[in-house]
Amino acid sequence: MRTHDDVTEDLSEIADLFQGAQAPTDADRAVRRRRGRVGLLITAIVLVLILGATGGYVWWALAAPLPAPTVASQTPAAPASAAAVIALPQEGASALSVSGGEAYLGETSGIWAKTGTNDPRPMASITKLVTALVVLERKPLADAIDPGPTIRFSKTDHDLYDKYYVQGATIRAMPTGSSMSEREALAAMLIPSASNYAEAVSTWAYGSQGAFLSAARRWLAKNGLAETRIVEPTGISPKNTSTPADLIALGRLAAANPAVAAITATRSMTLPNIGVVSNTNDLLGVEGVTGLKTGNLGDGAHNLLYTASLDVGIGEPLAVVGVVLGGWSDRSVDAEVQALLASIRSGFHEVPVGSAGQVVGEVTTRWGDKAQLVIAESASLRTWSDTPIEVTMTTEKPKTYTDGEVVGSITWTAGPNTATSDIVLDGAIGQPDEVWRLKNPGELGEG
Repeated sequence: MRTHDDVTEDLSEIADLFQGAQAPTDADRAVRRRRGRVGLLITAIVLVLILGATGGYVWWALAAPLPAPTVASQTPAAPASAAAVIALPQEGASALSVSGGEAYLGETSGIWAKTGTNDPRPMASITKLVTALVVLERKPLADAIDPGPTIRFSKTDHDLYDKYYVQGATIRAMPTGSSMSEREALAAMLIPSASNYAEAVSTWAYGSQGAFLSAARRWLAKNGLAETRIVEPTGISPKNTSTPADLIALGRLAAANPAVAAITATRSMTLPNIGVVSNTNDLLGVEGVTGLKTGNLGDGAHNLLYTASLDVGIGEPLAVVGVVLGGWSDRSVDAEVQALLASIRSGFHEVPVGSAGQVVGEVTTRWGDKAQLVIAESASLRTWSDTPIEVTMTTEKPKTYTDGEVVGSITWTAGPNTATSDIVLDGAIGQPDEVWRLKNPGELGEG
């Protein structure tokens, strides 16, 4: 059987013949056999080395750590809102105080908004609030429903009907010898604004108008109402004057008195000897208005001192005290106050700050896989006007790189309110295939 060496030798001889060489001798054939065996050995060694190196590279490439995915995020810009437009009254002079919204509106312990000057103006029947509070200082009621003592009206009291009738004031029946409770008498004075009851009740409490007026002036001074003047108890005299600032303070005092607050919030009531009386304040119940008192002396002297409980969606309603002095008519004053309160309410609004699926970043890999960082849930904030919204976002390196994995959070803040949502992966990051590993050795080993 011919061996490999024999074949090699024959091939060498044939090559020599083609080259014109002489036929090899036995010695030549021996040398060629030795050379062939050495060449085969070298070839085998090289093949072993190449195959061994290749197998080691494959093993390394398939097992080497992968480069970490790149996580990039961008905090979204804060949404902006237009500034609220407050519909302040344009007639006469006005002032407004708001309590309960300090976290949104800032410090509002004084007057929050105003128009016109703070000069004294006739306050008309708003005077009757002063009369009621001064009477209650001498003859207090225990609470909002306490009837208090009984008042019996004399012939002198009855004559007040005619006195105020000829002056064109609002009056209600007061028969000689009739009686009603103190609370009912105050209601007759405040709800339909009966002037004869204002004088009768104030005289009953203090014994005379002189004593009442002295007490009223002391009461005004004690309560810091230095710009308010009282010359009679009804407001029919234009010499009964006050300023918007003083009347805001008066409104707070009236609202803090349970009896006065309850009476002035009543739309209608049935009273002894009078029957049904209706409140002169047509805004009761409109835009949260709860009181207090109208006051009119003709064209150009229509006034309203009001309170309102304004629900603006921030928890407790805002406590509003406002005044308009010198309006052209009851209707125009009511319209302006209603528009003012509505504008405050609409100034509080819900601001969408983030939507589910909103992209805030991306995860990329060198082998081509991608996933997005997205806001998990939609969010909104209740805020006032154009209050700036602050946005903070934190993200961290994913652990599993699976779809829906939480990788951070985003928070929006405006005033006292915050809203928060998770940041999650939208999509998953997979492993590269073997071909990519074998073709990209320079990308490996960086994990």
